[in-house]
Amino acid sequence: MERAVGIALIIIGVVLLIWGVNASQSLGSEVSEAFTGSPSDKSIWLIVGGIASAVVGLFLSLRSPGRRI
Repeated sequence: MERAVGIALIIIGVVLLIWGVNASQSLGSEVSEAFTGSPSDKSIWLIVGGIASAVVGLFLSLRSPGRRI
C-alpha cells in the first residue's frame, strides 16, 4: 500500500513541477519577474511542492515494507 501511495506522490510531484515551470514562463510571471527580479509566488510554490511530493513519494516507494518508523 505504501508503495502505491509513493508512486502516486511521485506522479503528483512531476505534474506539479511541470505546472510550476510552465507557470514561471507565463506572461504574468515574466512581468512580475521583470519588476521584482523573481518569478511569481504561485510558480515557486508549485515547484517547491512538486519537489517535496516527489521526494516523499520516492522515500515511500523505496522503503522496505517491513520497517516502521
